[in-house]
Amino acid sequence: MICIESVTLEVPDPAAAEAFYAVAFGLGDKVHVRASKAPTSGFRGFALSLVVSQSSVVDSYLGTALDAGATTLKPAKKGFWGYGGVVQAPDGAIWKVATSAKKDTGPATRQIDDIVLLLGAEDVAATKQFYVERGLTVARSFGSRYVEFDTLASHVKLALYRRRALAKDAGVPPEGTGSHRIAITSDAGPFTDPDGFAWEAAG
Repeated sequence: MICIESVTLEVPDPAAAEAFYAVAFGLGDKVHVRASKAPTSGFRGFALSLVVSQSSVVDSYLGTALDAGATTLKPAKKGFWGYGGVVQAPDGAIWKVATSAKKDTGPATRQIDDIVLLLGAEDVAATKQFYVERGLTVARSFGSRYVEFDTLASHVKLALYRRRALAKDAGVPPEGTGSHRIAITSDAGPFTDPDGFAWEAAG
């Protein structure tokens, strides 16, 4: 089974980004930052999702992110799928915090159940096939709309969305050019996928 050990966000100010993520989410070694001034504008084609147990945990993470300097893209609210909201970090990365639970069942914690990297693909079916040929196993697939891969639960999970649908879910326009400013570290790399996302070898 493929293991995505971490993701690296390329940012203009690594010290500021490290300080933000330590306060906002506390993700340890799952998310790294490094310096980059690669040109980029608009939607970078990805979002990171934190899946948690209940709405009070969603509010806790969104609150610390906003206090640390994030901006709101979608305020937290209830939907048919659960409860969640979307923020943008000062470095430009988009973060969604959500739960499928309809109500709180205990006190709020700072526990994250899953970290999911959502990649926007122009052609979901073609990109899915690309990843299958590189050893990833499909866990769930909804035609050409959404694909979730089976990766080790203790690491970062991977899913594909149509690019425009992912932008809509994040609350931003779908247009964007230049660098994605993200690299994926795994035991499947190195390679670059059809949408330009770079994978690097672990270790």
